Amino acid sequence: MQFSDHSSEESHPILTWKSIMDWAQTHYRDRIFRKDEQIPVRPQLIYLVNQGAIRLVSETQMHQEDHCLDNITESDPGLTEEVETAFLGFVGVGKPFEVLSHHSFSFHAYAHVDYTQVAWLYWQDLENWPDFRQEIYNAFRDQHQRKLLWLSALGQRRTIDRLTSFLTLLIEEYGRENDQQYCLPYTLTHAQIGSAIGSTRVTVTRLMGKLRRQGIISVKNDNSICINTLLIDRNNLKL
Repeated sequence: MQFSDHSSEESHPILTWKSIMDWAQTHYRDRIFRKDEQIPVRPQLIYLVNQGAIRLVSETQMHQEDHCLDNITESDPGLTEEVETAFLGFVGVGKPFEVLSHHSFSFHAYAHVDYTQVAWLYWQDLENWPDFRQEIYNAFRDQHQRKLLWLSALGQRRTIDRLTSFLTLLIEEYGRENDQQYCLPYTLTHAQIGSAIGSTRVTVTRLMGKLRRQGIISVKNDNSICINTLLIDRNNLKL
């Protein structure tokens, strides 16, 4: 397993990034959000995280019938709707993100920590910074590759394998080194983890306890999750 500390190095030139942030502020294209405040996003815009962190989620309207009726319509009083939310990942400082439009589900972005600053641009705005535009393409390509790893991890049959792979991928991407451990700098609830791996909060709580007893993970006082890099191998998980 290869972990890297992202706190000391950014993937973009600092002067270019500062130039874009200055441009965004001049054109009223940036805003600071409170923790858990929803970011007003829309398709065909590029969003840049300048500080803090973004939490991406999807929401799907699930139709449930109160009675077993054939050919029921959405206007029928016997049909109720429930919103199913799934955690999709984080976007950290210095990273771009975009949202897609889909008829069956919607994407949403929330500030995961206080004082999260986000700027937004149209694709044509990047004509002012052609080198940075290429970095945006590269960043989205890397994100796509990470999503393929994520989908592969979530395709495992056992819930504990999905949980361990999910935590490993998340901490591998965002973790900070701390005394032979890599810790996620953001907290996640067990309900959020459950929504990401297709499980329940109760099951996640039970399996997290098992991983803690085995020494594979630990939880700090601020509830951030750490992985013991000496006891886990991403290519050969033995639980």
